[in-house]
Amino acid sequence: MPTSHVLKHLAVHLLTPLLMCLGMALAYQGAFHQPEPRHLKVAIVGATPEARVLAQTVKDRAGDALDVTTVASAGEAREALADRELVGAFVPDARHPEVLIAKANSETSAMAAEAVFQAVAAKQGVPLAVTDVKPTGAGDPTGQGIFFLLVTLSIGSYGSATVLNAGAARLSMRMRAGAGLAASFAVSVIGIVTAGPVFGVVDHAHATVWALGWLYSAGVVAFGLGLHAFLKQWTTLALMVLFVMLNFTSSGGIYRPDLQNGFFGALHSFYTGAGFVEGVRDVLYFGGGIAGRVLTLALWLAAGALLMVAAAARERRAHAGRQAAVPAAAQAAVAAA
Repeated sequence: MPTSHVLKHLAVHLLTPLLMCLGMALAYQGAFHQPEPRHLKVAIVGATPEARVLAQTVKDRAGDALDVTTVASAGEAREALADRELVGAFVPDARHPEVLIAKANSETSAMAAEAVFQAVAAKQGVPLAVTDVKPTGAGDPTGQGIFFLLVTLSIGSYGSATVLNAGAARLSMRMRAGAGLAASFAVSVIGIVTAGPVFGVVDHAHATVWALGWLYSAGVVAFGLGLHAFLKQWTTLALMVLFVMLNFTSSGGIYRPDLQNGFFGALHSFYTGAGFVEGVRDVLYFGGGIAGRVLTLALWLAAGALLMVAAAARERRAHAGRQAAVPAAAQAAVAAA
């Protein structure tokens, strides 16, 4: 084979990893390189004119970085933090000011809120007490173990889809779908066992977290199986874009939308990884209420299933075309003979 053909073949194959490299650089650096507060929801505790003035002063200085409100009491602030409506709340006091945070909601967001009110207390010349009203579990002190569970499920899921596309291409789409469902079940079991009994990231509600993981994994596998009929060798790159580059960065596992730019914040509102991460947080630390998260995961699975239906129809048409071409080719051979 001529050297030029070899080089051309090599260049085509190198294009995929180079595009992956570019995509990872753009996604991860774009999402994480400069976290800054963006409409971070905080409150000043108190119903007095002084509390309202302080809230307005903080808001004027912060601009769009903070959404500052007032709440009547510390109890109301704790409830708002438990409902994930606030990231931090400042309790003014001339000698002993306090900031209330909820690290289980997001440690990075809680630290940002704490830093805001550390500056306020520093201007008063008094120390600031920090109270974490929703701490994370002992097995996940940073709260980021859920993100790494998402990584585990994602890698296992799109890796399984890739293997099925390569090794089971001759099977019907229905059989591949069954194999994909079994693979996603295995991936979800590995995820909950390692995150639960092995490392203690998930220390209760194991069945619910496992179910969320299976629903998420099945959606990723369905996309992988469905896309392959249309994208062929580009399927792996497409899955990397969908379920790594855009998915991990918008999941809220490291930085929630209040510390990211608008693009990743918008993705967080509907993306499947965010549905899983926030759903697990709700289950573990905030008393459930995961109907919206389940709907997000179910819609992604439904979209993947529709892709598989379209892929099956495309494969049937291609098979029918090949079958029709066989008699035509035979007739042409007889005529030539």
